[in-house]
Amino acid sequence: MAHSSHARANLVAFLAILALSALTMVWLFWHYPVKTLIATVAVLAALGVSARLARSVESDGGADLDHGEQSI
Repeated sequence: MAHSSHARANLVAFLAILALSALTMVWLFWHYPVKTLIATVAVLAALGVSARLARSVESDGGADLDHGEQSI
């Protein structure tokens, strides 16, 4: 029973943080539409570039190891 109440508390906390984030974004967009739009596009572009870099680094990293030998 303690496990289910802990999971429920985590879910409520997650939903509260999500709602606060959404309300903050709506408030910022309502008061500062151009600045918020520019900042949102910049953050999404940074996340996209970061994902592409992570994907390229991850695929290149496995090529260095020889499958027959284990490194310590």
